[in-house]
Amino acid sequence: MPEKRSINQNIPLNLLPDFRNLGTVLRIVLLVNGCALFGAVLNTTSLAGLQSSMLQGSALLQPVLLCCLLALYALNSTLSRMKHWQGALVVMTLAAVIAVMIDSLGGELFDAQGEAGAFRYARHALAGIVIALVSITYFRLRAQALSPAKQEARLQALQARIRPHFLFNTINAVLSIVRADPKRAETALEDMADLFRMAMVEPHELVALDKEIELARQYLAIEELRLGERLKVRWDTQNMPPDAQIPPLILQPLLENAVYHGIEPLPEGGVIEVRLYRERDELHLEVSNPAQGRSASRPGGHKMALANIRERLSLLFDVEAQYQVENEEDQYHVHIRIPYVKGRAT
Repeated sequence: MPEKRSINQNIPLNLLPDFRNLGTVLRIVLLVNGCALFGAVLNTTSLAGLQSSMLQGSALLQPVLLCCLLALYALNSTLSRMKHWQGALVVMTLAAVIAVMIDSLGGELFDAQGEAGAFRYARHALAGIVIALVSITYFRLRAQALSPAKQEARLQALQARIRPHFLFNTINAVLSIVRADPKRAETALEDMADLFRMAMVEPHELVALDKEIELARQYLAIEELRLGERLKVRWDTQNMPPDAQIPPLILQPLLENAVYHGIEPLPEGGVIEVRLYRERDELHLEVSNPAQGRSASRPGGHKMALANIRERLSLLFDVEAQYQVENEEDQYHVHIRIPYVKGRAT
């Protein structure tokens, strides 16, 4: 019997951030510069003094920050395998060492107050440790706020968005052909079982893109039982990376929206266009379907499914995931961009 999982399980979580994530980098830059501004405000009594202090401090801070980010980017894989306290110790040590190294290379440039060399180095090393500790504490608190139970529950709720009408329509379609074409009815039920099995996939896992496409084709095959020749799909996967990994059930809800809001209302049906391709370090997913115009959209609209997908992508990829919607009079187009994640070799 398969092991039952609960959303309340205590799933281990590495509370160090992903230093290769753009959202993490932006937060570090803002946090570090905010700490520097706060320290400068405490040590000055005038606006002119604040400006001078910020300029002098930035001469050292920005090179140190840039070098630390580059070093953390390179060490990200190693840090992700460490325990939290070990990783935190490495980050603080790294910040102190880089601060002292750049300070020593800068020579008199960072000696505006005429401090003794040893004391100046110690002060800058301590400042690096404190700022690194503040940053680590911030990300730890942020990760705890998005606790595994809450995050998993939200992701599971967002994934379970296959509309009830799809289940009812599928059962009715299978019943209509079960005697005339039992083999096709059996295939349709197997496809439906695969679709709902995928909905139960561990929410934090990524799946192979070709597996997601196979699942989408199974879904469309089920819909073809009802719509027949009215449903046509044009696939463009020539530039698709076969080894890409994506969150499960991203493509299927887009296609379901396209069928429900674009094909079903049209007596003559229409064509759904699906395009998947890689551009530099991003994976692009585009889905287009005919539309009857903004005033004739069906109840429920596209907003719910897109909001669910947007939140899932935000939880998994932060600011590195983007989506765009173009709602024209006769065409509805969704364009999703996510980081290209290469699958492990098997």
